[in-house]
Amino acid sequence: MANLREAQKRMTRRLLLESGLELFKTKGYAATTVDDIATAAGTTRVTFYAYFPSRSELMKALIDEQLNEVLQRVRSPEHGSTARDLVATVAEGTPEAIMAWLRRTAESWPAIRPIIRIGRDAAVIDPDLPDLVERWLEEAISDIEDGLTAAGRLEPHQRHFRGVLAMAQLDYVAQHWHRADWKLTREQMLDELGASWVRLLT
Repeated sequence: MANLREAQKRMTRRLLLESGLELFKTKGYAATTVDDIATAAGTTRVTFYAYFPSRSELMKALIDEQLNEVLQRVRSPEHGSTARDLVATVAEGTPEAIMAWLRRTAESWPAIRPIIRIGRDAAVIDPDLPDLVERWLEEAISDIEDGLTAAGRLEPHQRHFRGVLAMAQLDYVAQHWHRADWKLTREQMLDELGASWVRLLT
């Protein structure tokens, strides 16, 4: 019986997260209320508050849980979260490994893009969410730095900033690829991005 209750709690929490994400995508963060999310999830305001103290806490959970789940990031005492495959890829440092990682990550862009966009929109209007996405990106930058450190590649003072440059490129391309007219195919774009990462990180 206890296991069934726990499963129901997990399902309700998941429904609230999914409903919040869908409403944030369609109505926008500012126009979406707690009541909207609860109704869409088939529950009540009281139930919402049993899981999340506020709308901003649900937004944080979308970043901390759903985004990290999509990207297979795990909890890390050093950085908040870590993508072990990114650290390993950067440490390996071959063009083939880097290109393979970028191609795998690009498959997730449709799921990642709305969460990042909503997180940035929310940070503009919600004082509880300053720099939410940028803090999360900093964790990914630290993964790149860790990979470079593990490989002993580049000078120590270069490693973090090379991660900044690499993640800035990836973030911009991931957020704009679907609507930009860059005069190249998806494969060509990934090849160019990969070549840039190889130059930066090897």
